[in-house]
Amino acid sequence: MTKAFEIIAAPRTKAIEILKELSIDQLNTIPAGFNNNIIWNAGHMIAAQQGICYKRAGLDTIVGEEFFNTFKPGTKPERIFDTTEVENIISLFSTTLTQLEADLQTDMFSNYPAWVTRYGAELTSVAEAVAFLPFHEGLHIGTIVAMRKLVG
Repeated sequence: MTKAFEIIAAPRTKAIEILKELSIDQLNTIPAGFNNNIIWNAGHMIAAQQGICYKRAGLDTIVGEEFFNTFKPGTKPERIFDTTEVENIISLFSTTLTQLEADLQTDMFSNYPAWVTRYGAELTSVAEAVAFLPFHEGLHIGTIVAMRKLVG
């Protein structure tokens, strides 16, 4: 499963570069035609990974409920995110992947239920969920790259 994690980590590294190059105002700007911003998309990538892998398996998230509820699917930015929160998201890009990779070495996902994503992909195991993550994160990296041009 190491290759899957390399594939997930590469775009996250690109996202980190973008987060570090933009101001807090740029990260929080919601461009015309959008209902979210760059920092929300970054946080959402982490929350979605937590939901797809942990929540679906009936487990607690690594990031905690407040973080998860702020960035879960169906949410949008309700406030301005500060520098500390941006730094936390940057850290979580790495730590959540490291923890997921370690957790996959245990049997904690043995009760993973089958479900169909909003994109029509049926996932029947946590391994399939991990395989789905690059698709989902790719959507949000694309949005972040597009938004960078609009807020820069």
